[in-house]
Amino acid sequence: MSTPSPAHSPIRRLTLRDLTACADLSENRGWPREEHKWGFLLTAGTGYGIDDPDGGLVAACVVSEYGPQDRPDLGAIGMVLVAERHARQGIGRRLMRHVLSTMGSTPLTLHATPFGRPLYEELGFKVTGRAAMVVGHFTPDEPRPRIDTRAATAADLTGILRLDDEVFGIDRTPVITRLPAFADQLRVAEERGRIIGYAAAWPNMDTQVVGPLIARDTETAKALIASLAAGTDRRLRTDIDVRHEELLAWVTERGLAPVFHNDVMMYGSTEPPGDWTRRFAPLTVAAG
Repeated sequence: MSTPSPAHSPIRRLTLRDLTACADLSENRGWPREEHKWGFLLTAGTGYGIDDPDGGLVAACVVSEYGPQDRPDLGAIGMVLVAERHARQGIGRRLMRHVLSTMGSTPLTLHATPFGRPLYEELGFKVTGRAAMVVGHFTPDEPRPRIDTRAATAADLTGILRLDDEVFGIDRTPVITRLPAFADQLRVAEERGRIIGYAAAWPNMDTQVVGPLIARDTETAKALIASLAAGTDRRLRTDIDVRHEELLAWVTERGLAPVFHNDVMMYGSTEPPGDWTRRFAPLTVAAG
């Protein structure tokens, strides 16, 4: 009996039981295994995958939904991967079409690499922005930022959620409430007892990823990054909206070099929701 072609194998929901297979797939395509991030995404979002008859996964992706549970206002697609030996066989296109069909009229967003952008454009996604990944050891600023920051407490969660909803434009409660367990650090910037910014730093291989980064202005964003950097010896990594030119110049001067750019793309909407002027970096590009 011949082995069935993966191109026609069923697409199924992924669970945490698929974590190792997802990490193996990342490694197969030359990406870091990123098991910590995969675990978060599979818990907070919905994974889709195609099984390899020989074991493991042929393809996978994750969709993070924001807004009402029964009628989300936005879906963020990430971690779209096809195993090397099954590439260029239409499997990624089939997986994406399945996601589009499943999400119906819900607007979708994703961060596209130059390799993936042609497929997404073919499916109807439009470029609406760009993000720069910066990585490096952070050199502290002198003088120190004027904005006060501190470690977040349980009592801050309501204020963080209120600010995030205002800036992101859509309720992300199920994701944001997972940050204290997911991140190594969660800090807030405060003025007169009111939270004006917050940021997290979470472990990813040999780096600490800064995200999300929500702040009233660039000075507040700087203070949050500097305070997170002070709490780790690892290199920092983050993905900054390129329109935040001042912040990009500042982190570059302090040792974080641009290493990659992603195009932000939308499907079913002309632009992302919310206030981009206060949204400096995503939690992860895989979750929008």
